[in-house]
Amino acid sequence: MDGFELSRRTFLAGAGAGLAGLGLPGVASGSGSAGTVAVLGGGVAGMTAAHELAERGFSVTVYERRALGGKARSIPVPGTGQGARRDLPGEHGFRIFFGFYQDLPDTLRRIPFPGNPNGVHDNLLPASEFLASFAGGREDLRIPLTLPDGLVGQLTPDVLLRQVRAVAETAFHLPPHEAAVFAQRVLVYLTSCEERRLGQWEHTTWPDFLRARGKSEDYQRIFVYGPTRALSATRTDNASAHTAGLIIEQMVFNLLGRGGEGPVDRVLHLPTNEAWIDPWERHLRDLGVEFRLGWSVEDLAVDGGRISSARTRDPEGNEQTVEADYYVCALPVDHARHVWNADLLAADPRLREAATLETEWMVGLMLYFDRPTPLVHGHVYYIHTPWSLSSISQAAFWPARDFPADYGDGRVADCVSVIISDWDEPGVLFGRPAKQLTEQQIVQEVLAQLKQHLNDSGRTVLDESSLVTWFLDPALTGLGGPNPGNADELVVQPVGSWRRRPTARTAVPNLFLAGDYVQAPINGASMEGANSAARMAVNALLDEAGSGAPRAVVRPLYRAPEFELLKAQDQVNYRLGLPNAFDVLTLPV
Repeated sequence: MDGFELSRRTFLAGAGAGLAGLGLPGVASGSGSAGTVAVLGGGVAGMTAAHELAERGFSVTVYERRALGGKARSIPVPGTGQGARRDLPGEHGFRIFFGFYQDLPDTLRRIPFPGNPNGVHDNLLPASEFLASFAGGREDLRIPLTLPDGLVGQLTPDVLLRQVRAVAETAFHLPPHEAAVFAQRVLVYLTSCEERRLGQWEHTTWPDFLRARGKSEDYQRIFVYGPTRALSATRTDNASAHTAGLIIEQMVFNLLGRGGEGPVDRVLHLPTNEAWIDPWERHLRDLGVEFRLGWSVEDLAVDGGRISSARTRDPEGNEQTVEADYYVCALPVDHARHVWNADLLAADPRLREAATLETEWMVGLMLYFDRPTPLVHGHVYYIHTPWSLSSISQAAFWPARDFPADYGDGRVADCVSVIISDWDEPGVLFGRPAKQLTEQQIVQEVLAQLKQHLNDSGRTVLDESSLVTWFLDPALTGLGGPNPGNADELVVQPVGSWRRRPTARTAVPNLFLAGDYVQAPINGASMEGANSAARMAVNALLDEAGSGAPRAVVRPLYRAPEFELLKAQDQVNYRLGLPNAFDVLTLPV
């Protein structure tokens, strides 16, 4: 796609890690011969950049205001561990390692983990099912995440159309004419050239693309709201068809056994820090990376068109000046825009548009029960919840952990990790949006919405009396008051936002951007996007440094070879002002 900085070179081992330096306060330390780098932010993007740079001989220091891992980290529930047990595992929200991810899995393989030949990557476990949970007394649908072998093979538009229609019609019980419309729209996107995707679908809302007007509530909730609200927190009415289409495209191919590096839906087999972030930190320290935890980045000084220093504040509240040869800004965009000062915006005017990127709330609530709650071996999407809830039961995926023996005070047997994706829609219990409720009211509202879906068919699937305790992301502040806040907002993709997303290289020669808001192959807020953007930032830095080290590989999204000729024809059509060839079909019902 236009704006991608892709490299197809095979990754080779870097020039070796820089030796740790003197560790002077406020100075990007280490003695890597390739130069010094200050990585500002220690989330997935920042740690990826540090990893790639340290392997190539740079001396890297990471400055992180809170805790490593960012929104992907575990958040232990303070004071809950008793009798030598760990604190209960909390988190910002559960995470999915989709099978179509490519760059992040490569990083996971390069993080050593005891007993694992493929490092942290071997800590991924596949989910075997997906549960679509309906309210109103309808039976919920368990959908297997593997398709029969007979469906995997050479694709033609007709075969794909029939397969997608069959899934929509059979699995979700959509009326035949609606299943046909959805299948056709998927085919239109899959055969659209890149120019049409960025020139037309980027400026078309997902509901308009799917021709959602007049369709059933199931059609709206499953196919329109699902890829927008539940997966990315974007407001559905203005969500970009370009972004939602990419997600659907990659999931379809992944389900058909195409282009994925693993099963469609995977999760970690331990709490995130145990399975991934802590081993990653140890490995980066072994490579010579230094960490300044509790250091917040407040400003960037521009001198002569370059960053001369970063102004930070250490854990004691003292102002510290950080100097380095290069700077990687790996802060989330809602924090980065506060350090993009007037001098920097003058040096790179494109950052003015990046600073206007929209963010929304998408936050996790952990519900701890005194008995196992295996709703399904995978994720659940609650179709009719006004807050677009989704969840996963954690204990089933942590075979090495005995909840009562390992966590809390011995009473907790499972954790249902729930994500609240819509904070602005009124709920069913209090009639108000989540932002206007107290923490306790949010818990009550979530339980009410879950029970409307799980306990509506004559069985008590979710027993509220078994709830021991709960934990809501501490990034939220002021709930129930006039000024609720969220320190961890999620960048979203409304129509027309692609052009506002910056590239990893800025107009300032020694400043590079890494984060899931940067233009990357997967145009959406995700761990994969953060990882890919960090690799792009590293490659831009290597170019600026004149380094001969191998570039980090940034893998393009899968493209079905059978559709390449159709995309080439669509490019001709698009340039002539004509629609996609499959956008004019009359479908049988």
